[in-house]
Amino acid sequence: MAAGKVVVLDPGHNGGNAAHPAEINRQVPAGRGQTKPCNTTGTATNAGYPEHAFTFDVAQRVGKALADKGIRVVYTRQDDTGVGPCVDRRAAIGNDADADAVVSIHADGSEAAGANGFHVAYSSPALNAAQGAPSTRLAQTLRDTLRTSGFTAANYIGSNGLSARADLAGLNLSTRPAALVECGNMRNATEAARMTSADGRQRYATAIATAIETYLAS
Repeated sequence: MAAGKVVVLDPGHNGGNAAHPAEINRQVPAGRGQTKPCNTTGTATNAGYPEHAFTFDVAQRVGKALADKGIRVVYTRQDDTGVGPCVDRRAAIGNDADADAVVSIHADGSEAAGANGFHVAYSSPALNAAQGAPSTRLAQTLRDTLRTSGFTAANYIGSNGLSARADLAGLNLSTRPAALVECGNMRNATEAARMTSADGRQRYATAIATAIETYLAS
């Protein structure tokens, strides 16, 4: 049963990041002996709808669906007007919560011609047990559920909707099962229209929440 489990939702970026470049550009630990900027501003649709607003809205919808099933939800940020938190702090929130699953929600901004579709990233090579089979299974469950919910896997990155990554701090630093969902490409007109609409965001949220519930129950 998924009830009683703990899920950390990590909506990418934040609405106040752009106004605080010094703060978000400072280097923080990123795992594997590397450092990265604290956070970034994220991308946007060509019409200007920002990734940070999209991710926050979808995360809130996912969280409501999970909470309605008795799952305890922890968010890495509580609003869309603040700064950060830094990527290392986001990972620490999941670790400190002893989360049964950590899902980071993003959208991509590829300028490649025809680039579209979602992909799900997981840490590879794994740095601990949680980054091994549990994180891979979480990523696969997210991929499978997004597909069965009518979303198309990316045609420009990853393989078959999955992307093994060694450069994402939130995944590198996690000691809990974790995956990062790039819901689609905000620079693609069709996907931008979906992300901009409340109905589209609800579709993404329903798929992600269903995937998390499936993972927790398995």
